[in-house]
Amino acid sequence: MAGGAGLAKRLGTLLSGLLECGAFCGIIFGWASLVFVLKDLGYFEGLCQPSATPSPNFTLGSDCSGQDEQFSLVFTIGSFMNNFMTFPMGVVFDRFGTTAARLIAISLYAGGTLLVAFSTPEMAVMLFPAMSMLSVGGILLILTNMQVGNLFGNYRSIIITLYNGAFDSSSAIFLIVKLLYEHGLSLRAMFLFLAACSAWHLLRTLFLMPRSRIPYPLPPDYDYGLRCRGRSRSYRTHKDKQPPGEAGPEETPLEPIARVSTYTNAFAFTQLCGVLCAPWNGLILDRHKRGKGPRPEGILAALADLRSAVLSLVVTVALCLLFSVFAAVPVLPAQFGTFVLQVISRSFLYGGNAAFLAIAFPPQHFGKLYGLAMALSALVALLQYPCVALVQGPLQGDPFYMNLGLIAVVLVAFVSPVVVARECQRRAKELGMAGTPLAAPPGTEIHAETPH
Repeated sequence: MAGGAGLAKRLGTLLSGLLECGAFCGIIFGWASLVFVLKDLGYFEGLCQPSATPSPNFTLGSDCSGQDEQFSLVFTIGSFMNNFMTFPMGVVFDRFGTTAARLIAISLYAGGTLLVAFSTPEMAVMLFPAMSMLSVGGILLILTNMQVGNLFGNYRSIIITLYNGAFDSSSAIFLIVKLLYEHGLSLRAMFLFLAACSAWHLLRTLFLMPRSRIPYPLPPDYDYGLRCRGRSRSYRTHKDKQPPGEAGPEETPLEPIARVSTYTNAFAFTQLCGVLCAPWNGLILDRHKRGKGPRPEGILAALADLRSAVLSLVVTVALCLLFSVFAAVPVLPAQFGTFVLQVISRSFLYGGNAAFLAIAFPPQHFGKLYGLAMALSALVALLQYPCVALVQGPLQGDPFYMNLGLIAVVLVAFVSPVVVARECQRRAKELGMAGTPLAAPPGTEIHAETPH
């Protein structure tokens, strides 16, 4: 790659992006661990009311359901902003490029960490804007990182899903915060450190990221970073987010504090495995690119990419269904299996969503389409808070029937791979009947049509 970005630079971009996604982008989804710390510090403690009988909550003899609902509301709003604001941020990214988008992301992230650092139990409401800023900043960082897959050609889907897995694993950062807090570090010191990491994000923006976008296919002499002019014209990229009803194990305390801490730690530790699970879906999506046989080109290559997504969609929906079934089992130890399935299904869901959009649609619209998908998921995520209220109220703390309803909703998702498979058959038939050339001239970008 004479005159362009060498392998060392591209690997540096890949690995630094993996670190960025794995340590910063999705930390709000480790909210369960941070809530444990915030409760110990007395955030929203004024909402606890005296109880006539001892309760299995953090304050013996007190009813702290109001405190739990307030923490649930913080998380619901934060996760909603994570998904909903992806659409306008995607428009900003498509319109103004990588540098502008990352500067916005860094500003939001630094502001969010500083708000948490200087918050107090008396000013607990600062958690609302803080978590929203961390969510939006994190999702915008990963949105700009997904284009790194374009630097590695046939491994593009694997890298996209790998980054999404790292995004999932970043939720374990709040577990580290919890463990360090238990060993004497203050919440303020830890969040000031996270704020200081914004300098690293800025340096990476200047030296290891393009000014606009990374093109696909990659030109032989393509280079990027501070010393070169941005020549990117298009890119294909990224994955949220989270299955409805995932409110964190601390939302409905079922056991005394030491048992709660055990399950909180188990849930957070499983999140670390997201980065290991996500590439599995990428292997499924890129499976037709491996082997010694001739590879399809032009229109047939786009069709082969779309066909590979069918199996990915089937496996993803099956994993989500299995996760929902495990969550409905009213046996507490069985929830360890739920934690594992949650990580795997979420990795497949968001990584597969990003890769599918990169395959099926023109790259110059990726940011808007990905943002629109996440915005729609944000509307569904808004149901988390009323679902928690419904379980704690009319259902008297029993989520069984709620889980059955969610299983029924997941079953509807099997329509998606059927629709894509039929679209592949229709296009293959049209190509055969019309006598369309099997290959396009070198350098021609041909994208799959939008499946309907």
